[in-house]
Amino acid sequence: MSSVNIRQELCKYAKKTVVNKLVVGPGGNISAKHDGKMYLSPSGFALDEVEPEQWVEVDIETGVITDIGLRPSSEVLMHLWAYRANPSIGAIVHTHPPYCIAFTLVETELPIMFPDQAALVGKTVYVPYVLPTTDKLAEALVAKVNDASSILLGNHGLVTTGRNLREAYYRTEVVEESSKIYLIAQAIKQPKVLTKEEFEEIASLESEAYRIQLLQKMQ
Repeated sequence: MSSVNIRQELCKYAKKTVVNKLVVGPGGNISAKHDGKMYLSPSGFALDEVEPEQWVEVDIETGVITDIGLRPSSEVLMHLWAYRANPSIGAIVHTHPPYCIAFTLVETELPIMFPDQAALVGKTVYVPYVLPTTDKLAEALVAKVNDASSILLGNHGLVTTGRNLREAYYRTEVVEESSKIYLIAQAIKQPKVLTKEEFEEIASLESEAYRIQLLQKMQ
């Protein structure tokens, strides 16, 4: 995949975040990695307004902006340090999903409740509130990026990672849906969640093939 393709993919999934109400206004930021560079949403833009040529190219090793004069997202350090800390990450999606934020206002541990959540996301971890756009938030996130592919930010939002944009994006959708299901169920009674054994049983079922099948259905 070329940098041109990456920029087009970023536009595609950026629009999805807006259409599916995972961000509002100029909130959120997403990026993808290619050939030692990351391509990050520019500061001050709503994600569905960003054109392919406006994604800001940043050298991951040095942090130097290597193309156009637009400013990168104010969360640039969070993305940059995450790629450095975990080289297997190919894309990062940071959104402000309403159910995820609501969940962090009342809970800290999102349990695994259904097979798609177990297969596509697995464990979700939590970071208490940290002032956005700061190096402290970047540090707090980096401390978790090798523990899980989905990270709830207290009173703030969600960060998901993946080998590619599609995987990172659909993890966002699944975690938002999981938060919604939990909050609805919790309003009635204590939710029944998957046991450790049930979760591990799903993980043992040719899980990679299962994940691929799920992602193919989510075109």
